[in-house]
Amino acid sequence: MTMNQTALPQIVSEQEWLTAREKLLVKEKELTRALDALAAERRRLPMVRIVKDYAFEGPNGTANLIDLFDGRRQLIVYHFMMAPGSNHRCRGCSSFVDNIGHLAHLHARDTTFVLVSPAPLSQIEPYKRRMSWTVPWFSSNGDNFNLDCGAGSGFGLSVFLRDDEQVYRTYYTMARGVDRLRADFNLLDLTPYGRQEDWEDSPEGWPQTPPYTWWRLHDEY
Repeated sequence: MTMNQTALPQIVSEQEWLTAREKLLVKEKELTRALDALAAERRRLPMVRIVKDYAFEGPNGTANLIDLFDGRRQLIVYHFMMAPGSNHRCRGCSSFVDNIGHLAHLHARDTTFVLVSPAPLSQIEPYKRRMSWTVPWFSSNGDNFNLDCGAGSGFGLSVFLRDDEQVYRTYYTMARGVDRLRADFNLLDLTPYGRQEDWEDSPEGWPQTPPYTWWRLHDEY
């Protein structure tokens, strides 16, 4: 749909726009405070000790769960959808990883971020090179790590805490819980047309498509 075929937001005076913006800002501040309160509650969640020995394959050889921390105290694992022997390349997982910034900022707060997939490393490495990613990516091939974490054959995000040689699982989220972490979605949510998907509550005539259909690998647009 071209611009002149698309409905536009209402055009008002500068003062009317400022009044509407201030009204929305009140709700935005309420949401910010609610998210802060939710984060505080999340920090107080109990945790469960990981007693199973998991084996991963990385670029430097075999690793265990403690090795994935890379000497830091906190670990965030993104369970990337990639099944052994499958040619499927998940566009959702790929665009999520595309939105990850420089890991030095996480490292500064004693936190490591890695990807884990059930596919063997021989399947992971060529795709990682194609996408030009530098995020550490490990294979859990032959292990039940993803299944035990609740991701199964899908995607999700797990958080772990290390206390010396003991590892604890503190948090897990999936679906929209992971969706909201993407920078591109958050930026699009600030625009008049939003993500332009037909599940969104938008005015009549706004450009929209079904979810997922517009997603591509970044070298396929």
